[in-house]
Amino acid sequence: MAHDTLRTFWIVALLALGIAPIAGCYHNPYYNPDKPHHRSGGFQNRYPHEPHPGFWGLVTWKWQAFWAGLPKEAEGGYHPVVLKPDARALHARLLNPSVTWIGHATLLMQMGGLNVLTDPHFTERASPFDSIGPARRVPPALSLDELPRIDLVVISHNHYDHLDRKTVKALNAQAGGPPRFLVPLGNGPWFAGLGIGNVREMDWWESEDIAGVRATLVPVQHWSARSRFDANETLWGGWVLEEPQFRFFFAGDTGYSADFRDIRERIGPVDLAALPIGAYEPRWFMKTMHVNPEEAVRIHQDLEARYSLAMHWGTFQLTDEPLDEPPRRLADALAAAGIPPERFFVMRIGETRGIEPLLALGR
Repeated sequence: MAHDTLRTFWIVALLALGIAPIAGCYHNPYYNPDKPHHRSGGFQNRYPHEPHPGFWGLVTWKWQAFWAGLPKEAEGGYHPVVLKPDARALHARLLNPSVTWIGHATLLMQMGGLNVLTDPHFTERASPFDSIGPARRVPPALSLDELPRIDLVVISHNHYDHLDRKTVKALNAQAGGPPRFLVPLGNGPWFAGLGIGNVREMDWWESEDIAGVRATLVPVQHWSARSRFDANETLWGGWVLEEPQFRFFFAGDTGYSADFRDIRERIGPVDLAALPIGAYEPRWFMKTMHVNPEEAVRIHQDLEARYSLAMHWGTFQLTDEPLDEPPRRLADALAAAGIPPERFFVMRIGETRGIEPLLALGR
């Protein structure tokens, strides 16, 4: 067992070489010197923050975790309740908005008569390889074949747990024609390499209207890479989806920053925010780019969100905290902030919630 654990350590370390960006001659073809988040060699966050610990920080983290026996398994084992969504209702394409958590950062948002997927991931590993890398601990609530026809896919960034090659290829080949893919700047060539052409690359604060739903890419604090050699060459971001009576925010992956107050100031309060609460330990390594539950509560407040739902936890063992810990810490953080738990709720994988009943409750 110790040998297997040590082998896994080195595999993970090698897979994550992208965390150590190296100097290169890449020239950002999207570079606009009037935009502070643009660099000649890629992109950067809007607000100053501590530098990421990099590759040797990764090695230090994994070595410490190995000797400490981390990550710890959930007490009594990890046995989450997974619901099977009502496929008939999902295929009905009701105009009343609803959200279904498929797992990790993959949500099926039904609004304005559209079926929208966020960061779709339906395969077994968050990895460039089929046999190594973080394995899915919980299956997707729906298979790709069980989905209703998807009209729109929004991608937050290109990390392997948020942008999955096999998944997007399958969605592009769905019956009835491919969905519209909206992606941050720089991701278009990757899609083109897969033969996917119904793609628009967008910069922060740019919008596209699709059948009465407006999608806007907004800034969050994160980074991008799919190898050691392309760190921050593509942009990242969250998404705001709006129809006349409903505004939804999807954070993707993010560290805590003043960006969320800016989103509130520029776009207005949101009715529902999908916020990450997992993949946060150890803090010395994760803090800059991954919020913990306490910081997720601060984002909920900054956005003046009417409701928030917890995501990005319980599917992949990416970091040191037990898979069942994030909801408990979220409950404590909400109590400390005096926020009722129904205002920032935890869903079961496969659960669907109608948005109209939430909106009817008012603020």
